[in-house]
Amino acid sequence: MPGSSLRWRELLENLQKRRGPSTTILTSAEQQSLSRPRVHMQHQRPLTLERARKRATMLWAFILLLFFIWPRLGITPMAMEPQPELWIESNYPQAPWENITLWCRSPSRISSKFLLLKDKTQMTWIRPSYKTFQASFLLGALTESNTGFYRCCYWKETGWSKPSKILELEAPGQLPKPIFWIQAETPPLLGCNVNVLCHGWLQDLVFMLFKEGYAEPVDYQVPTGRVAIFSIDNMTPEKEGVYICRTHIQMLPTLWSEPSNPLKLVVAGLYPKPTLTAYPGPIMAPGESLSLRCQGPIYGMTFALMRLEDMEKSFYHKEPIKNEAYFFFPTLKIHDSGRYLCFYYDGSYRGSLLSDILKIWVTDALPKTWLLARPSPVVLMGQNISLKCRGSVDGVGLALYKKGEDKPVQFLDATSVIDNKPFLLHGVTHHDAGIYSCNYHLTWKTSIRMVTHNTVELLVVDKPPKHCLSAWPSTVFKQAKAITLQCPVSHPVLEFFLEWEERATFHKFLEDGDFIITNIEGKRTGTYSCSYHVEVHPNVWSHCSEPLKLIGPAGFLTWNSILDEAIRLSLMTELAALLLVLLWIRWKCRRLRIREAWLLETAQGVTMLFIVAALLCCDILPKPVISASPPIRGQELQIRCKGWLAGMEFALYRDGEQEPVQQLGAVGREAFFIIRRMEDKDEGNYSCRTHTATLPFKWSEPSEPLELVIKEMYPKPFFKTLGSPQVTLGARVTFNCSTPHQHMSFILYKDDNEIASSDRSWANPGPSSAHFLIVSVGIGDGGNYSCRYYDFDTWSEPSDPVELVVTEFYPKPILLAQPGPVVFPGKDVTLHCQGNLKGMRFALLREGTKAPLQFQSAAGSSADFLLHTVGAEDSGNYSCIYYETTMSNRGSYLSTPLMIWVTDTFPKPWLFAEPSSVVSMGQNVTLWCQGPFHGVGYILHKEGEATSRQLWGSTSNDGAFPITSVSDANIGRYSCCYHPDWTSSIRIQPSNTLELMVTGLLPKPILLAHPGPMVVPGENMTLQCQGELPDSTFFLLKEGIQAPLEHQRPIGYRADFWMPVVRSEDSGIYSCVYYLDSAPLAASYPSTSLEIWVTDKPPKPSLSAWPNTVFKLGKDITLQCRGPLPGVEFVLEHDGEEAPQQFSENGDFVINNVEGKGIGNYSCSYRLQASPDIWSEPSDSLELVGAAGPAAQECTVGNIVRSSLIVVVVVALGVVLAIEWKKWPRLRTRGSETDGRDQTIVLEECNQEGEPGTTTNSPSSTSQGISVELPVPI
Repeated sequence: MPGSSLRWRELLENLQKRRGPSTTILTSAEQQSLSRPRVHMQHQRPLTLERARKRATMLWAFILLLFFIWPRLGITPMAMEPQPELWIESNYPQAPWENITLWCRSPSRISSKFLLLKDKTQMTWIRPSYKTFQASFLLGALTESNTGFYRCCYWKETGWSKPSKILELEAPGQLPKPIFWIQAETPPLLGCNVNVLCHGWLQDLVFMLFKEGYAEPVDYQVPTGRVAIFSIDNMTPEKEGVYICRTHIQMLPTLWSEPSNPLKLVVAGLYPKPTLTAYPGPIMAPGESLSLRCQGPIYGMTFALMRLEDMEKSFYHKEPIKNEAYFFFPTLKIHDSGRYLCFYYDGSYRGSLLSDILKIWVTDALPKTWLLARPSPVVLMGQNISLKCRGSVDGVGLALYKKGEDKPVQFLDATSVIDNKPFLLHGVTHHDAGIYSCNYHLTWKTSIRMVTHNTVELLVVDKPPKHCLSAWPSTVFKQAKAITLQCPVSHPVLEFFLEWEERATFHKFLEDGDFIITNIEGKRTGTYSCSYHVEVHPNVWSHCSEPLKLIGPAGFLTWNSILDEAIRLSLMTELAALLLVLLWIRWKCRRLRIREAWLLETAQGVTMLFIVAALLCCDILPKPVISASPPIRGQELQIRCKGWLAGMEFALYRDGEQEPVQQLGAVGREAFFIIRRMEDKDEGNYSCRTHTATLPFKWSEPSEPLELVIKEMYPKPFFKTLGSPQVTLGARVTFNCSTPHQHMSFILYKDDNEIASSDRSWANPGPSSAHFLIVSVGIGDGGNYSCRYYDFDTWSEPSDPVELVVTEFYPKPILLAQPGPVVFPGKDVTLHCQGNLKGMRFALLREGTKAPLQFQSAAGSSADFLLHTVGAEDSGNYSCIYYETTMSNRGSYLSTPLMIWVTDTFPKPWLFAEPSSVVSMGQNVTLWCQGPFHGVGYILHKEGEATSRQLWGSTSNDGAFPITSVSDANIGRYSCCYHPDWTSSIRIQPSNTLELMVTGLLPKPILLAHPGPMVVPGENMTLQCQGELPDSTFFLLKEGIQAPLEHQRPIGYRADFWMPVVRSEDSGIYSCVYYLDSAPLAASYPSTSLEIWVTDKPPKPSLSAWPNTVFKLGKDITLQCRGPLPGVEFVLEHDGEEAPQQFSENGDFVINNVEGKGIGNYSCSYRLQASPDIWSEPSDSLELVGAAGPAAQECTVGNIVRSSLIVVVVVALGVVLAIEWKKWPRLRTRGSETDGRDQTIVLEECNQEGEPGTTTNSPSSTSQGISVELPVPI
């Protein structure tokens, strides 16, 4: 343990030097551990703590302070995933690095797999035989090969967990550096307690806490585990400072770890809080600029700004301007929205309290507002009315507008809006009547769009307006039927009044406006009218409605009523008869097996015609059917009313209201009523009715009631595909539906139809999730997928849909950028996707993003996607696809990717020549100008020429400038640049300069290698190029490389190209050229090629025999050994002989076969004359066969004698066989089958002249005829 203050200062100095003057704000001890080198404590220098390091430490302390006061700000912290724990075990306490085992433990759950990582790469993973909380990894002895940074993970249902803290294993003899951090639960405020933790990685360690300026430790602990907690009570400015911790083994007090990273503790909140304001305002559109001003009461402070949603990436600090600082955002993005706060601190890093939170909103359009009139939109002259406007944006004023007027009528500031104050119109007149709307009132200039939800039409009258009176089902009384007179009004009414002109004393008062009139004894026919008075003016009655006359018979029988009853009775009889005929036809067809479908259809059509006629004549319309999906709060709801007859009109009613809620005209046999936004006020029982389209209306009975109740629902789940939702046939697709709630069941929908489900799991605590797998995508698997989850009787909202597109059914589209693929930051770009078919849906994709960026449904064959106010993050490869939505989302191939660059400067293109920039006269060469952009024109410039060659558009030969039959006129220096075919303010840079050199105009030089063409790796080498003319520039060329490697302008006739420390990559074929300074680039012929070998083992030679490998009588064989290098000496070796056979400088070896000693396997090798100790590998062995001399002659004579005897024997055997063949008896064919023995059957057919038709079976018959012999082979 060091015992002096000097040692302590030396430690901190080296520690500070190691960290450097970085001002990066580190957010965890892991990031600090990853970036640090080792600490060496050999030198002693005075202690110097750099200001930048202090600033970073101070800002880190303020971030900690923000976390401490997080609950006070009303912000819920995010739940962090617990990390696994990694520690060391050793069986050798005296020397723990002799046998090391790393243990990994999961924090809260058992796991089936554990993973150990080293230096951010996977090292190994194990699968225990059973699920467990921890697993071990045996490293053995600690050596240089297994030192490094270690972390571990464990397997969860959703994948690998977050890695553990980083453990650094260093060279043997040192303990790992501990991790030192402050406990997040304890704020370092004045007078509070602070806990700092030190993690030491091993058991049974002694932990020491040191403070800068003190030689001895301020505290020490011997915990039972691997973590020590040091408590600093009653935090005061005197206890501020830099702290570190160290560990050592109890049994080895001299074995210490390296010091931990320093931790600076400061007392925060000593100054008053500043104020934070936004200019021009807190609500801005994307692409606009914003300035945040942080102002405090003290001059000379340093200010810092942070965004609560992402403090790690959005932490800024500025030097002050007097007592304030400005934080400027030149181009706002959507992700810049959030809650901001600021603070300031002095030179000793003592900070202020945090400012109030300022909400910044970056959006294209503000939410809708809505306007209500109280007490009614119908108001009497001189009365007062309030217009209440509401919106969802806080801290913004409102403005009231009237149609036809340019300026707002009234304003409400933000304070009045918070106090829920309305717009007031006092003493209204006819001039105040009109259509009103309201919207947000921003006092600063911005391009945000504002949308109004609704308008209110204000009516100013002396009396309430006149209304209409209607009768249901008609104005004609029928026998024993009543008529309902309806007096509808669109605003609240206190009471309705019905008058009967024929009887002045007849009066009826009702609250709902439906008067039921019965025609008892025919005394209720006549003319009726109605009026009303409203709630706000109970003494003022409206004008009477237009009169309505009721006519019809009374309750006694008339000829018309008798005729009506007779018609009805006959229709009912015909209906019953038609039904009986229909049943009889069906029975007859089945019995007689008659398949005349048209007969049945005709009968059914006639029957339905009579049914409809009967219903109409009887004034009966069928009852409709009403249905709707479960209502969801805040979302649109469709109510379906299904009728039975075409051409009917529909009306939707709600219990407690006399007038229809909605009405729809003739739209077919069914209608859909829409509630735009379902709220609590929309709950209740609904029914629908149908009626005829012409007067007098004939109404159906109301449908069965439909109860709409908004149930409390879980929020919608997270739904996605693990891969891209654009797949090909046969691909594998996995849908993931997840929610933070526990023990949930999931349902998968396709096109709103349930197709799969997953039951809840009680074994796994924590968030619920389900995977739905399509093993092999088929033609019909495309569509819109979504999911929901539920728990008993409570459901979630539907997830956002995922459109699964099955691609490669249609030709790929073409994607173009307008005005071009290179865009200036902050500008707009339109991506035009041109397909081949009309009426398709288009999707825009980006490389690296799974889900499509935008969708569009187009009536034509193309779609335009707008990228608004692009920034550098919008650069990337884009593609598009189109697909139809009526046939399972069958899509096209992906378009060719289009690279979009967002930059203010075109990058330099690269100009090169193919095959080389050094070409001979008459050869063809192509100059390529290429860069990362495509679809951009290029211009080729030649030095000294006024005109340029340009190439437009994106083709297969993008940027290619061919030069055919090169001549001296093409010699020169070339460069190129982009030439976009659209107007752009992007700066253009020229490419590199290419020198096109033409050879064959001067004598060729000589190229030599020193010390030789082969050199050992790591040695130096010189290539000498000897020319014939002075004042020349020499160039060194290498085969396969387009540009010259090097050039020199020596004083004499020779250039020395020095190649220091050559490597194997320097091997190759070299040549050189030169040109006169008076005629640049008009070069000589290339020198003779020189092959250079950089190797410590020369390549093996080849061995061949001439004329062949077989010895002939009295002839020798010449073995030829050839190698790739000049200046070598060859040696020939013969198998079985220890010493080399022969040496040769040209590689030719003459071999004779005296006494048979030349036969055998030969090989050869060589060595460099300049390096006689370096030998090449031996060649492949070559075998020589045969012999030379008398022995071979004797062997040849013997072979001739033996061959002659064999020929004589074969000829003799042939003669014997021929004789025997002539003597062999001929057999006749018989009617019976052979007994299986091999024989020759001879068939003879003889035609006798005297006995026609007879056949002779004798083999010796000499009668005239035809004999056919058929041999049967053995």
